Amino acid sequence: MKAIELTEPKKFTPIDIDEPGKPGAGQALVRVHRIGICGTDYSGYLGKMPFFSYPRIPGHELGVEVLEVADGVTNVKPGDRCSIEPYMNCGECYACRKGASNCCEKLKVIGVMEDGGMRERFLVRAQKLHPSEKLSYEQFALVETLAIGCHATDRGAPAKGDHVLIIGAGPIGLATLEFTRLTGVTVTVMDMVESRLQFCKDTYGVAHTVQFKGDGSEADQIKEITGGDRYSVVTDATGNNRSMSNAMSYVAQTGSLVYVGITTQEVSFLHPTLHKPEMTIKASRNALPRDFGRIISLIEDGTINTDPWVTHRTTFENMIGEFEGFTRPETGVIKAIVEVV
Repeated sequence: MKAIELTEPKKFTPIDIDEPGKPGAGQALVRVHRIGICGTDYSGYLGKMPFFSYPRIPGHELGVEVLEVADGVTNVKPGDRCSIEPYMNCGECYACRKGASNCCEKLKVIGVMEDGGMRERFLVRAQKLHPSEKLSYEQFALVETLAIGCHATDRGAPAKGDHVLIIGAGPIGLATLEFTRLTGVTVTVMDMVESRLQFCKDTYGVAHTVQFKGDGSEADQIKEITGGDRYSVVTDATGNNRSMSNAMSYVAQTGSLVYVGITTQEVSFLHPTLHKPEMTIKASRNALPRDFGRIISLIEDGTINTDPWVTHRTTFENMIGEFEGFTRPETGVIKAIVEVV
């Protein structure tokens, strides 16, 4: 069976692997149809993802078809189209007992810490499958990215009437925007790339955008946008340690800063920057099971339109040759999809 392995940073290798066999207790056998490429994949490719291990079959944003299920599995059946919740939690640790399966102490994310979906077929826990009769495989492959933004928005907990800043208009920032816009707030998006900011204006009608140039002009724009108040919630989706350190300067008194991007480098700040405004800093990791069901329903009823998301497509055979280009902002990639079958 064909698969693609990220053998080490910047080195994909086409490999042949054994067939997965029949599903064991609680499992389902799935065929992969579509794979979304996300920031975690790019970071893993570039060697910047702290949770990534090598060699690894990547792929965790998946649209799959159920081929077979074990006896006793009732939530899905052969023929179902599904998204996969890729967070394989233990169910027993402190986080799991609290319902925070997204940050399980022993968490294994498929495609990151254990092999993922960049292969034709594999076995997965059936309870991690989220079906719909209405969504396409391509839409299913977008659900996990959207779930990251859904959870990040919930972590920030913006209230109607707030001014909210999202830093970084890549896929995770856009996913956060999708859900932030539903809370009745005024949104500003900041990014270095003008084309991404234009996408936010054209697609989502974002009221305010700020192009980060590093010359201090951003502070003046933010002061004008917020009437000098700054933002009650700031979410940094860049994964850039300099941006993450600087994001504090945009937070209003008693406001919150949410880090949804991940960096392996040090994030630093002077303590008064945090203490003076009585700021709250939060991390946002992965998503919760309920987020997947909510997102599927929002796509089904048209609240979320996934059409603008997919800007690039490639085949399983051509993915290795085209992946490097997807990592470059100038190519204009919002979301690239790998078509397997």
